Amino acid sequence: MKVAVLDIKGKETGRKVELSDAVFAIEPNNHAVYLDVKQYLAHQRQGTHKSKERGEIAGSTRKIKKQKGTGTARAGSIKSPVFRGGGRIFGPRPKDYTQKLNKNVKRLARKSALSIKSKEQSIFVLEDFNFDTPKTKDFVQILKSLGLENKKSLFVLGDSNNSVYLASRNLSRSEVVKSSELSTYKILNANSVVLLEGSLEGLESNLTK
Repeated sequence: MKVAVLDIKGKETGRKVELSDAVFAIEPNNHAVYLDVKQYLAHQRQGTHKSKERGEIAGSTRKIKKQKGTGTARAGSIKSPVFRGGGRIFGPRPKDYTQKLNKNVKRLARKSALSIKSKEQSIFVLEDFNFDTPKTKDFVQILKSLGLENKKSLFVLGDSNNSVYLASRNLSRSEVVKSSELSTYKILNANSVVLLEGSLEGLESNLTK
């Protein structure tokens, strides 16, 4: 599949690149996509939620009233969950939400996500660029040229580029990642995926192992 290479002004450079059908034109596997997105979202959870149970509440341990003769239920501790300020019954405890997923399934999910975007014609190939000084307005100008100013966009770099990253990090709708950091969730969450020329070789190499 051949795709025209654009410059930072959104115009065709006259060159085209060949995108591998094994990565960008497969039959999407929806279950693999589901598993990979599920794992990604699970790993965003810190798992540090905790509430105090009756054994962890600070308070007196004396019996708060006599056992009989009060006309009400027996009560032995002010830390009982039935009283205000008492411990919580079956409250949340710290938990590890890590999920394991086979590498081949993860590769299949990423290829499926890229194929979905390719079918939607939401993948652009942009020539490599850099900024002398990282300025958000320069990055916004590129978004305007590509017609992505008001859309969620994902820029995929071949190597780490600090100036491009710094220029984009104030924009909530745009994200810049290296090809090695690409995830199924990020691909699907973006309206458009912008691949820099320098990322294609590494991206296809990682996904066709």
